[in-house]
Amino acid sequence: MQARRIARELALLSISQLPNKPDRLQAQQLQDVMLAAVRTMTHEAQDSLETAVAELNRSSDRLLSSETRAADQKSAKAMIQDAIELTQAAINRLGAALELPEFIQLAQQTEVQSYVIELLTQVQSHRSDIDQLLSDSMVDWQVHRLARIDQDILRIAIAEMWLIKVPEQVAINEAVEISKRYSGEDGHRFINGVLRRVSEKLGS
Repeated sequence: MQARRIARELALLSISQLPNKPDRLQAQQLQDVMLAAVRTMTHEAQDSLETAVAELNRSSDRLLSSETRAADQKSAKAMIQDAIELTQAAINRLGAALELPEFIQLAQQTEVQSYVIELLTQVQSHRSDIDQLLSDSMVDWQVHRLARIDQDILRIAIAEMWLIKVPEQVAINEAVEISKRYSGEDGHRFINGVLRRVSEKLGS
């Protein structure tokens, strides 16, 4: 896990819990921000483990049904395929949950903490400008109609591209990756499209 990738995720998980006024950000204890983000990650890991257990149980049921209730070979194969897919989903969830200890360890690094604060400061200090640029880059859609998580992913990416001067393609790729984890099913495609239009506006 890269330091900046961890920092982006921490910023995303923390952004909704910050004070409304930008000038209060530096006064807020960094440990509080980190603790809130890590708590969110811990709950997510627990949910993932519970879902994985449920998927494994359903997979076992499907395998048993394929042996005892299948009317023919075709339906048995379909049940077995369902069981395989459920098991794969459970394995993926377990893998994500097991990343938590590494995430917590890396979150303590000075480089990570510094970048979290830089991201949050830039987003809060320039929020109205960021939202205006975002609104100007959206086609037939309004910022306030987006899911909160998508708004925050976009704000962080725009702050990186516009204010922190991260290479635009890097900021876009990172936003797409984090949206695959936190956004809806097609959220990453939407975010990719919006950020490409933002990039065009910044370059014009």
